[in-house]
Amino acid sequence: MTKPLSLGVFEMMNPSVGMPTWTHPMGKGDHWDSVEHWVQLSRLLDGAGVDFLFFADTYGYPTIDGRLPDAVAEHGIQFPALDPMLLISALARETESLGFVVTSPTTVERPYATARRFASLDHYTAGRIGWNIVTGSSQSTTDELFGLPDSGTHDGRYDAADEFIDLCLAFWEGVWEDDALVRDAARNVFVDPRKLHPVDRQGRWFSGAGVFAVPPSVQRSPVLFQAGTSDRGRAFAARNAECVLIQGQSIGKAGEHVSDIRAQAVAHGRDKDDVKVLTGATVTVAPTREEAHARRAELERLYTLEDAAVIFAGFTGVDLTGLDPATELTAIRSDQGQTLIDRFVRPGAPVPTVADVLDGFRVKANRGFQITGSPEDVAEEIEQIAVGTDVDGLLLEPTFGGTDAYADVVELVLPLLRERGLWADKPAGSPLRSRLTGGPDGRLAATHPGARFRP
Repeated sequence: MTKPLSLGVFEMMNPSVGMPTWTHPMGKGDHWDSVEHWVQLSRLLDGAGVDFLFFADTYGYPTIDGRLPDAVAEHGIQFPALDPMLLISALARETESLGFVVTSPTTVERPYATARRFASLDHYTAGRIGWNIVTGSSQSTTDELFGLPDSGTHDGRYDAADEFIDLCLAFWEGVWEDDALVRDAARNVFVDPRKLHPVDRQGRWFSGAGVFAVPPSVQRSPVLFQAGTSDRGRAFAARNAECVLIQGQSIGKAGEHVSDIRAQAVAHGRDKDDVKVLTGATVTVAPTREEAHARRAELERLYTLEDAAVIFAGFTGVDLTGLDPATELTAIRSDQGQTLIDRFVRPGAPVPTVADVLDGFRVKANRGFQITGSPEDVAEEIEQIAVGTDVDGLLLEPTFGGTDAYADVVELVLPLLRERGLWADKPAGSPLRSRLTGGPDGRLAATHPGARFRP
């Protein structure tokens, strides 16, 4: 049985997203740092009814043994980069319904500052903001840039993040009663102080006390996103996230992750449908099957094993650049990016070599389903994925980097998805949470753990 899918677009504010593609004429190497480029993309997506534009982000960059490899700078491998959060207000002003999801870490940031930024953005966007919660990305580099001590283990960062989220939710949901903002000039009362409830939380990692200074916005809390399919990552998502991003590369494995996330959500006292799961998908589509496969081959020719090794090390902290390609990798552990490692080195699977891992990573990286073909081919495969995994939506990943790939999906694929019952229009100007979860008022669900902070 099919259901209408949510649709987002994955981007990063650097010359390439993943493997270097900035040199290609369809890339964004000449305009990735231009506001007009992002305005153009946002208008395209908004006009098509796409639900949100998702900005992955990190303070760090790929390093090997603490240094910036020459290839990172020379090839523009997720370097240089700008801060997407500062762009959101400009994009919101140019659009009516498109949501914006911004990545922010729980490691180097502080809860009050994070809560203040996202609450402000929810005001500026009229309720169209989401937070992609990450516990670490290029973490060793980020720690050095900020002069911080070691951020701890993979699972330990998730433990601290639970506490970080709770403190943010206490600020968003618990301080202001719904009618605390009075704005009564005749009585000279702007805010009723009796309807403000100070926070006082003392935790192991994070503490905060006092009144949250930002009045309630349309959503109060941003829509909470989380990506990561490690065991601890799925447990974190089941407790906190409203939208979970997975990078399914097979229907079977993606379906297992969807079922597990929903089962864990129920164990946390939530409804299984409270958590919407979206899978990444790189779509290469053209009017004919032959054209699409030729375009995909052209894209893959831009990918090199050298770049793959550098990016793999940046994501995982595991340096494969100096190893014999024939070396077998029986097990790799990392406190930086275990989800990605588990994709290529799996218990019970044939033991891969260094060459196997890097070649697989070269063409798939940390992406989701790779879908290539004519419009009919693509629509058929998307339907198979939707039915076989029970995902709630897709996160479209870039190809060469420019806007053309998204325009092709909008023009060639969305009409066919509509015919199959997989795409439907949503009310213009509605809050992002309403678009994604169906809630009428844009507020956090009563079954979400954050609701317990309400006065």
